[in-house]
Amino acid sequence: MAAFQAASAPRASFAPLGAKPAAGRPPVSQLPGVQRAGEAVRAAGAAVTSEPLASPCRQKAVEEGRLAAWTSIRQERWEGELQVQGEIPLWLNGTYLRNGPGLWHVADHHFHHLFDGYATLVRLHFEAGRLSAAHRQIESEAYKAAKKNRRLCYREFSEVPKADGFLSAVGDLAGLFSGASLTDNANTGVVRLGDGRVVCLTETTKGSIEVDPETLETIGKFEYSDGLGGLIHSAHPVVTDSELLTLLPDLVRPGYAVVRMAAGTNERRVVGRVRCRGWPAPPGWVHSFPVTEHYVVVPEMPLRYCAQNLLRAEPTPLYKFQWRPHSGSYLHVICKTAGTVVASVEVPPFVTFHFINAYEEEDDDGRVIAIIADCCEHNANTAILEKLRLHNLRTLNGQDVLPDARVGRFRIPLDGSPVGQLGQGLDPEEHGRGLDMCSINPANLGRPYRYAYACGAHRPCNFPNTLTKIDLVEKKAKNWHDEGSVPSEPFFVARPGSTEEDDGVVISMVSGKDGEGYALILDGSTFEEIARAKFPYALPYGLHGCWVPKK
Repeated sequence: MAAFQAASAPRASFAPLGAKPAAGRPPVSQLPGVQRAGEAVRAAGAAVTSEPLASPCRQKAVEEGRLAAWTSIRQERWEGELQVQGEIPLWLNGTYLRNGPGLWHVADHHFHHLFDGYATLVRLHFEAGRLSAAHRQIESEAYKAAKKNRRLCYREFSEVPKADGFLSAVGDLAGLFSGASLTDNANTGVVRLGDGRVVCLTETTKGSIEVDPETLETIGKFEYSDGLGGLIHSAHPVVTDSELLTLLPDLVRPGYAVVRMAAGTNERRVVGRVRCRGWPAPPGWVHSFPVTEHYVVVPEMPLRYCAQNLLRAEPTPLYKFQWRPHSGSYLHVICKTAGTVVASVEVPPFVTFHFINAYEEEDDDGRVIAIIADCCEHNANTAILEKLRLHNLRTLNGQDVLPDARVGRFRIPLDGSPVGQLGQGLDPEEHGRGLDMCSINPANLGRPYRYAYACGAHRPCNFPNTLTKIDLVEKKAKNWHDEGSVPSEPFFVARPGSTEEDDGVVISMVSGKDGEGYALILDGSTFEEIARAKFPYALPYGLHGCWVPKK
């Protein structure tokens, strides 16, 4: 920290939510150090290897400083070295990769939803205190077909290609059931497997695409060598050095299969299966799920897949889902080794995209008596899906329309009780009643933990706009906020050899309202800014990332 304090790096505000910035302080974008950084970055751009992707009107919007987070990426690829303001710890050596939708139009057709955009992979490479950056479009079949034909060719989250006639419509329905018409647009997450391969993912199984973490080149489709099939899987598998765990929802026999893929293989093997308690209702949406040291927790939300909505040519208010609270809400616990269901409990209705972590609760004799599972929970309110329409994100800026969210804490008893509990980990006012896009120290995966990092809210807002460090022991939160900017997921990287849970850094990429953007590094313990580096132009909002340590 002393080295940073001696440097001239500007800081964003760091104060309790609702506090006003210091009077007379100029905007970050007007500080001389930041302006010089931007000029240096533009001069250092090492490669611009494609024509601009953004339409003229969108390009003008970026230049005027509006809606940087929700504007399509300017060009297909770029790379260069960034000038750092502040000081990056010398121990931070490796690559942070962030995936997310970055292109929201095809020719004159503009997508409707945040989740529709074609994937843009961004790379931040840290070495000896220096930082270089790059981005590149992931070359999925959906993206390549759209470029070639100048129109939508695959079914995206809320978009369906227009059928030319009756036979085309029949063929599209057949393609839906076979999976041929489903997108492989891997725009959600990126994971580093235990053997070092890097795979970008979305919720369709075919949307598993291997990439080169150094060049960002698309290597090709990640082919599973088993015969499990399945059209969809969890967008967020749980990955360790030895394995990958994921869930395969079964829409025919409503339920879920827990599968494991050992590091170094492409073969998934079934650990266990569980039938939906809400039968005959279809499975609930499983965007993510938690694990403990010995168990996998399978959530069954009342936000369930809906065959009728999947077949519609136009999006419904809940897209491919249906809200069915009458079918019940459940959590199932499967033993990792035996594959048996050891608990299945009913809980209050809930809506979550992202689980934070889970761990086993023991009694005084060391016996496991319950599972504690935490998530970013939207108060059983599905309105968040509608709020993520691009029109809302672009036009409701500054309005306090972000639905409330909290740290939802489940307790799943393992004594045979049919009922579980759902409370909250801390007062939601600590993080502005907004919460999503979370990370933890990976050393605490599946174990008791204290800290989580997420995006919170500085209201009024229409989207999470702070970075938040949550202390689940003290029941407090620290919040970082830069007025008018939209930060992406805060990703924690532990310092090698650290023994304290929050000893490390938090990395985020920030899209600014002024048409600019920057990489941000916060101290994981104090949660104060220690460095930032300006991009040559603002990047769109991104979703999830992973860390690739230096070889």
